[in-house]
Amino acid sequence: MYRDLFSVAGLTLLSRVTGFLRDVVLGAVLGAGLLADAFYVAFRLPNHFRAIFGEGAFNAAFVPSYSRVLETEGAAEAKAFSSQILTLLFASQVVLLALAWAFTPGLVRLLAPGFESDPAKFDLAVSLTRITFPYLMCVTLATLYTGALNANRRFAAGAFRPVLMNIAMVVALAATFLLPNAGYAAALGVCLAGVCELGWIMVAAKRADTLGALTRPRWTPDVKQFFTALLPAVIGSAGFQIAIFADTIIASLLPTGAVSSIYYADRIYQLPIGVIGIAAGTVLLPEMSRRFAAGDDGAAFHAQNRTMALTIALGAPFVVAFALMPLDIMRAAFLRGRFTEEAASASAAVLSAYDFGLLAIVLIASARASFQSRGDTRTPMMVSLAAVALNVGLKIALYQPFGAAGLALATSVGAWINFGALVFLALRQGSMRPDAILLKVCGCVAAACLALAMVVLLGRDMAMAAANAIGFLRTEIAVSLLSGAGLVAYGVALLALFRAFGIRLARPRATKVDAAPASEG
Repeated sequence: MYRDLFSVAGLTLLSRVTGFLRDVVLGAVLGAGLLADAFYVAFRLPNHFRAIFGEGAFNAAFVPSYSRVLETEGAAEAKAFSSQILTLLFASQVVLLALAWAFTPGLVRLLAPGFESDPAKFDLAVSLTRITFPYLMCVTLATLYTGALNANRRFAAGAFRPVLMNIAMVVALAATFLLPNAGYAAALGVCLAGVCELGWIMVAAKRADTLGALTRPRWTPDVKQFFTALLPAVIGSAGFQIAIFADTIIASLLPTGAVSSIYYADRIYQLPIGVIGIAAGTVLLPEMSRRFAAGDDGAAFHAQNRTMALTIALGAPFVVAFALMPLDIMRAAFLRGRFTEEAASASAAVLSAYDFGLLAIVLIASARASFQSRGDTRTPMMVSLAAVALNVGLKIALYQPFGAAGLALATSVGAWINFGALVFLALRQGSMRPDAILLKVCGCVAAACLALAMVVLLGRDMAMAAANAIGFLRTEIAVSLLSGAGLVAYGVALLALFRAFGIRLARPRATKVDAAPASEG
């Protein structure tokens, strides 16, 4: 499992690096004004629906169902099951695309009501949304093929998919001179990316012999069970997306630039979420689903504990960095072209507020797997809806005194409420069993973070002096030096603590439900 996790994490890191380069180009070309606000709303609309109907809810229902059929009935029946779901999914996406094109102004008005006070911004957002929305159909169908590949322990093709989006958007931005403005180029790049992602994953599924085909739908017991799990998963995923919708809606009421500052901060914030949190969930859900389907509960709990321990160890350095040097990071990442010092300061404030909830965000997928791997999508749904209700209430209370940063802070609080409730319910139901190693890893990580913080606080002046001596790319070089030194200090401290306490994350797994917790050795 660790090999799969690091494979997904490595490819996700590649996608985040190329995504960062894409966002640097977007920041330089679009800036943080009217053009950027209009595009990012157009970009968010299909992404909201993708997260609800695609990678969020669909994976939660499809992967455990497919894994169960694969484990109990064989590959041929699993492929037939995926073909049934593919047909129904394709039909739903055709209808959704037609409705979206017909009612695009209403969708933009719903997501960004503040844009109506600026007709130019509103009209541009409508035009760009019509271009970006076909991306949703392509990426949702690609999600099905990715889920089938993941259930067969073939993770690489799906993890590489987002890289294609980043490449497509940069290529499209290079053709800006052929279009009315850079917003149209970026929107066209989104649409092109969807086509590329779908084509790529279909080729991979064909090679793995998991490529389903359109067929006549039949209401089989497996299909019925899938839809029974899908409805609460959709509602649960919609809950989190409602919170993000609220961010965009409320930000559109703030002065121009608020939507963009949230977007740019989110792009940095999404680096650890994508590389660590999403990678962990991608690998852990099918692993736990297979183990539970085979009756090997002890192995499922072992996989979950080790994944959570690794997630904490890898995510904690980002928490420290975003807390101590948010403005340096935003300057190094985006301060060029039309992205100004004022935009960097606004985005840094949002990043600091997001940072409070980072560990909760990266751990939620691992906690949610306690329920989804057993086919229970209702419990995460109820937790998500309760958390989002509190989240939206906090956004309304905080956006006026704190602006865009208040919206991000509410998101962080909501993440901790969501994660805490999932853990509480999982422990009460016996579907999560933390062991001694997980608890010791948390203590070691906290101590290692102190070493990292000391390096950042004491070494900032030295890093800036070294960058000034070089004479160019000062902020970028200073942040790189400081980050590198901090990570070395963190890594050395963590490994020393692991050795002192005899902690090894890779160990023979327990294979019985009632097995006693294994020792750290």
